[in-house]
Amino acid sequence: MPPSSADGPERPRARGAYAKGIARRQEILDRAIEVFATRGADRTSLRAIASEVGVTHAALTHYFGSLEELLVAVYRESNAPGRHPEARDDATPVESMILSARVNREVPGLVQLYSALVASALEEGHPAAREFATDRFARLRASIAATVRQQQREGRIRDDADPEAVAALVIAASDGLQTQWLLDPDAPQHEALTLLDRLLRPTSGAEPRPPEDDRA
Repeated sequence: MPPSSADGPERPRARGAYAKGIARRQEILDRAIEVFATRGADRTSLRAIASEVGVTHAALTHYFGSLEELLVAVYRESNAPGRHPEARDDATPVESMILSARVNREVPGLVQLYSALVASALEEGHPAAREFATDRFARLRASIAATVRQQQREGRIRDDADPEAVAALVIAASDGLQTQWLLDPDAPQHEALTLLDRLLRPTSGAEPRPPEDDRA
């Protein structure tokens, strides 16, 4: 059956409404990032956030469902490609973390938000936070381990260290030092990461791993 005259106008309107909905969600996210960058996630609620962002409580629940889902969306969007300086292609994993630490010092609220999400992931009844943290750590470990293998073949990282263990250590050092910095701005975050980078470098005279030796 050919579409009725009533069907024709509905489709463009539906597509237009969908596009507007995406744009509106992005607008809310951008404003929420600004809010969380300074205030963090402590002692807050969807209703309080809605007031600060400048939307209704109903709008936030429509686009994000719950406070936890909003926090996850805000953190992911705040770290989307293009929002921060990118590390050099040949940067070591620790050098990349050092750059992230420098960027994060400008947005302490988002650092606190991340820490709050990870803490919530360890508790029962926080499925969105648990999924976010579990997925993030798994993807980050895999990505860092791949970089470690490549740089071990190039002779830039010591080849007697397990790539997965190095990846887990780099993440743990970065996150732990970030927490210390939140509690004490004088904590030697940069210095400690620089030391870790130096410890992972090959010793003098070490032979690079042959290119064909890939333990992936």
